[in-house]
Amino acid sequence: MRIAMVSEHASPLAVLGGVDAGGQNVHVAALSCALAARGHRVEVYTRRDDPALPDRVRMAPGVEVVHVPAGPARHVAKDELLPWMPAFAAWLQRAWSGTRPGDRPDSRPEVVHAHFWMSGVAALEACRATGLPLVQTFHALGSVKRRHQGDHDTSPEERVALEAQLAREADLVIATCSDEVAELRDLVPAAALRTGSAGAGAAPVRVVPCGVDTDRFTPSGPALERGEHHRLVSVGRLVERKGVDAAVRALRVLPDAELLVVGGPPVAALPRDPEAVRLVGLAEDLGVADRVRLLGRVDQPDLPRVLRSADVVVATPWYEPFGIAPLEAMACGRPVVGTAVGGLLDTVDDGTTGSLVPPRDPGALAAAVRPLLDDTALRERWGRAGRRRAVARYSWKRVAAATEDAYVQVVEGARGSAARMALDERTETAS
Repeated sequence: MRIAMVSEHASPLAVLGGVDAGGQNVHVAALSCALAARGHRVEVYTRRDDPALPDRVRMAPGVEVVHVPAGPARHVAKDELLPWMPAFAAWLQRAWSGTRPGDRPDSRPEVVHAHFWMSGVAALEACRATGLPLVQTFHALGSVKRRHQGDHDTSPEERVALEAQLAREADLVIATCSDEVAELRDLVPAAALRTGSAGAGAAPVRVVPCGVDTDRFTPSGPALERGEHHRLVSVGRLVERKGVDAAVRALRVLPDAELLVVGGPPVAALPRDPEAVRLVGLAEDLGVADRVRLLGRVDQPDLPRVLRSADVVVATPWYEPFGIAPLEAMACGRPVVGTAVGGLLDTVDDGTTGSLVPPRDPGALAAAVRPLLDDTALRERWGRAGRRRAVARYSWKRVAAATEDAYVQVVEGARGSAARMALDERTETAS
């Protein structure tokens, strides 16, 4: 199958850790490679943000990244990219119609999979013009972001309405967790979204989670050195909504624990990062600065070493569309204490692989961490259960197989619709 992935701001080639580079980049890269390993040909369309980038980059066997000229060839914050989506859509339409010079005769995909709402805006327009079926994954919903961030939400005003349109008009919506399905029902209440079947005027919805590389993230292997303290590890983009301050505050009642924070820019640039400065200042005010260590950006190949060194991995966002870091921790055989939001409600099995606590509640976080620090056998038991759960439910092989099944559903549905339209035309001509 020829598959077009559209990921307008989140290139699978991007360096992780920046404000706009995180789980979506990992998801698109890993899913594309896993689908290619199943025999498919994948092209990932992302916006050119550097004039030196080549038109195409071979990322892996069967996977090419295509840099689309839409807007200035420099970094632009994702929330400022909407004005360039018509140009992105027009370029995709030409590429998929085979009307650009140098296009290959087999450049037309069989299915288009858009990641994030702005990718969907561009892809929907191009798919309408070319008759291609569209699968939409939101990765995050504007209505949820607005609810949790209020005036701090920098999303364009049109975002929620455009997401509702996509939820109605895409051929299939792939939600990454069950919580997102509930949010989609609220987003398009009149459409009566129904998991796995078409609603009245709405796309059908299937849940296919994000995945984890269970060959890279393993319990065995080298671990980062550690000292006398128990170790908590937090991994994620260095932005306020990740709630790392709750883990810093929890250290006040966990005097035998240290906190390692992974994420953000390289360590040398942390003194210039607003969130890093805020967290360091908070730790100093609370008298725990000697037990808080910001590592900055850690490359994916090195991340398992950090996770394996943890007694407990903490994931404390206010909201989280999915959250890959808890899966990576589970795959490394580490228990997770996380907030009961978004994707963590699916991934963390409360009382079996970890604990779920309310967001923004350092006391509850400390209370959930304490028994794990005191009981080595409990940590090991939950860690083993987490590894089993990650392998059984969230390996990229399993996620790719489920995604492929969703594509087949959409492509066959599109072919059936085309056949019915052709039959109707022949019937009208004969009459």
